[in-house]
Amino acid sequence: MRKTLFYLLVVAALSAGVLAEAQQPKKVSRLGYLWSGDPASESTRSEAIRLALRERGYIEGQNIVSEYRYAEGRRDRQSELAAELVRLKVDIILVAGGEDWIRAVMNATKTIPIVMMGGGTDPVEADLVDSLARPGGNVTGITLLSRELGGKRLELLKEAVPKLARVAVLYDPANPGPSREVKEHLPAAARALRLTIQPWEVRAADDFDRVFAAMGKQRLDGLYVSGRGLLFTNQKRIVSFALKSRLPSMFQGSVAVDAGGLMSYGADQAESYRRVAYFVDRILKGAKPADLPVEQPMKFEFVINPKTAKQIGLTIPQWTLMKADKVIR
Repeated sequence: MRKTLFYLLVVAALSAGVLAEAQQPKKVSRLGYLWSGDPASESTRSEAIRLALRERGYIEGQNIVSEYRYAEGRRDRQSELAAELVRLKVDIILVAGGEDWIRAVMNATKTIPIVMMGGGTDPVEADLVDSLARPGGNVTGITLLSRELGGKRLELLKEAVPKLARVAVLYDPANPGPSREVKEHLPAAARALRLTIQPWEVRAADDFDRVFAAMGKQRLDGLYVSGRGLLFTNQKRIVSFALKSRLPSMFQGSVAVDAGGLMSYGADQAESYRRVAYFVDRILKGAKPADLPVEQPMKFEFVINPKTAKQIGLTIPQWTLMKADKVIR
């Protein structure tokens, strides 16, 4: 009788424990996203990250929720939006933008982990991390090496347009990364290729019409778009101008080529988005950003839009087409 009673008590205790565990609310992690662009321009990236997180077991609305903040190209909203995410007490803040966007979040919090989502900034040079191998603070993530690829982009543009001589370079001088590219990296590459580059500054969305009108009065053979942020948000306007002006254009990412730009060369963005999910997973499982090495891209893609080439009257050499990782049909 005593043994039976003992077993019944054990079973009851175990059952109660299982029931209590089942009734425990699951931990719901909160992600904060700070985007320099708008919902439409960032939808490809946000959806790719959502799917990559799902593959790792994070289901939106079940064990993870996301707070999106879009600056829509307005740099004056950086601090405000960063502070909003900090007040929401999110577990991680993901930042899409250059070093100024990352720094705005760094100024807002010294404790919440920050994950860079592939800006072109060298985070060590920009003093965002101590080193790539050991970041040392609350920032880690991905750098896409956009500026370091400038010479290769000019080389590919020259190969596609053998008569290329004068290239307009469109950039936002308030963005530190593209500014350094235009002033320090591109001139040397241009000299080696016997090209003349002509920088054009765009500081706000209202500047585009004025800059495009001025460009139209120049003898230009190509257009190079440096950086994202404001230029990414307005890339349809840039593509439209390039098509209207029959200018071969080079971009950093394939989204612009999908929209009608001629070509792009840069890190494989789909792979970069998947790696963002890796950082989120590691941090939510207890890893410290200070100990997670910043990753550089291992895979790059060269994308060409032959329909655009035909529209602007350009015949791309066959050997250049053969180099492309992706051809927009």
